[in-house]
This record gives sequence, structure tokens and C-alpha cells, in this order.
Amino acid sequence: MNALVIDTFEFCRTNSSRDGVTPVAEMTRLAKECADASGEIAWKAVGSTHKLGFPQMTLSVNGIVQLICQRCLQPYAHHLDSSTVLMLGKDDEQADEIEATIDDESIDVIVGSRNMELMYLVEDEALLALPQSPRHDVCPDSSLLDKAKSEKISPFDALKSLKPE
Repeated sequence: MNALVIDTFEFCRTNSSRDGVTPVAEMTRLAKECADASGEIAWKAVGSTHKLGFPQMTLSVNGIVQLICQRCLQPYAHHLDSSTVLMLGKDDEQADEIEATIDDESIDVIVGSRNMELMYLVEDEALLALPQSPRHDVCPDSSLLDKAKSEKISPFDALKSLKPE
């Protein structure tokens, strides 16, 4: 993954923005969660200052990744589309204070840095956007699943076959 190091505080103070498209194959942690490393993630980071004066960054990811359906165990294309607001504290103590002050569950408070790897944050956002239990809306070939459901074999039938005659 290309290194894109930013000073998060300066990025927010100057209302900077960066965007790009990164192949899933370059995001090693994300690629491990996918059926394969195909696809790309379009991302955008926009810095600003919250009305209470705290630096904040809006981070968005959008793209298609290949996941394994937990029902039929077949790969499928999953559309990621997520955006989050990250508020920045100078250290853990300030981050805790900000969290208590804003009291807003929709905003994540993190510790900012003068040399943060932006792509690490992008990959984190993509990972957090993955479903906990990936599934097709409708599995393409559910005949095996249907067959397994209809052939309910009693465990006692299996025991009968073990009994000597």
C-alpha cells in the first residue's frame, strides 16, 4: 500500500481533503477477510473542525469486495459503502474528555498524530464496513441446502446401523 502520511491535526485545521482508489490486494488486512483480493476501494478523507473546536475527519469508503456467503459457502460481490466521523484528541486523556463532552455515539474519537498513515485509517473503515455474517440476499443454488434440510436423519437411525444383528 502506498504510504500516505499526514499530520492529522494540520489536515483538519486546514480543511484538507484527499481521495483515491486503492486495490483490495494492497490492503492486506482487508484481503485476508475476502474470498479473493480482486476489487478496489474508492476512499475520501476530509478534515474540518467541529463546532466545539475539536479537529475531526470524515472518512468514506466505497467499493466491491468478494466475500464468502455463510449460507451457501459461495463467493459473492458485496458492496461496501460507509462513512464515519473521527474526532481527534492529542492523547488518550483528551480523547476520553472529548468523548464525554460530545456524548454522540455516531462519532468515533481517536488519538490523532503528527505522522499518521492515512491508508491505515481507510483500511480500518473498510474492515468495519464488512458484515459480521456475510450472505447473499438470495443464494444462487440452494439445492444442496434444501436437500440437507429435507433429509433430516434421526441420530437413532445411525445408531441402529451400529447394532450387531
